[in-house]
Amino acid sequence: MIELDRYLAEHRELVDAELERVLAPAEGAPPRLHEAMCYAVFSGGKRIRPILTLAACEAVGGVRDRALPFACALELIHTYSLVHDDLPAMDDDDLRRGRPTVHVQFDEALAILAGDALLTEAFRVAAEGAAAVDPARTLKLIAVIARAAGAAGMVGGQVADLEAEHVVADVALVESIHRRKTTALLAAAIECGAGAGGATAAKDSALREFGQALGLAFQVADDVLDASAPSAVTGKRVGRDAEQGKATYPAVVGIDEARRIARELLCRGLGAIESFGTSAEPLRAIARFVVERAG
Repeated sequence: MIELDRYLAEHRELVDAELERVLAPAEGAPPRLHEAMCYAVFSGGKRIRPILTLAACEAVGGVRDRALPFACALELIHTYSLVHDDLPAMDDDDLRRGRPTVHVQFDEALAILAGDALLTEAFRVAAEGAAAVDPARTLKLIAVIARAAGAAGMVGGQVADLEAEHVVADVALVESIHRRKTTALLAAAIECGAGAGGATAAKDSALREFGQALGLAFQVADDVLDASAPSAVTGKRVGRDAEQGKATYPAVVGIDEARRIARELLCRGLGAIESFGTSAEPLRAIARFVVERAG
């Protein structure tokens, strides 16, 4: 049985050390820009996406270090998305992980530029750090990341999320938003880990199915937490989704049904990797943690 707390702590330490290395001050980069980037990245995040990348690599018998550049690239993209999501023109949040958001701590213009820089640096990190992976596979994985982060993925999901504010939503609309806004990047994290680890076609397919189920379960759990957990737990203001008229599972089906849906998605994801054996136990434990945090 895996000790999840220890596993998460060890892998987070590994990711943080690599992020510190790849985000070392670049020659010619304005110091205040670098400060804002580091403020955003080293803000106490759980590093779920990069840890999933490493865990997926381990699950297929791969060398963990080969997945590390992709893990860091995905975390940089995730962080940039949070910086931009918090802006006054978007969700207008002033608290993230229990401290002022980047545009509050610095200013709005620098927050935008820090997000831009993090997104750009992510692809440098993936390209420069993936020398140990087959070039053709590396190009494929970079394309996976770009697709998940772009217009058909995370950014498109954010647009759909904004357009759905204060409308009468149904489950199909909420799922469509979540699959793009959150699931796409989280599923890409798992796909990149599998690819960097040299997964067979069968294992790659199973992990993609697992990633899709887990990514949606993750956002459903987040919706439940936003609706029910105090700021001390979420690090954000309570009930921000309801306040902004967001299309969420609790808003459409209620908290209890949302919790049931999250558990159903968990079962689906675990079923996809049932044949993996003990090598996938960290993935299973993380999936359970993601859903059970919502109660």
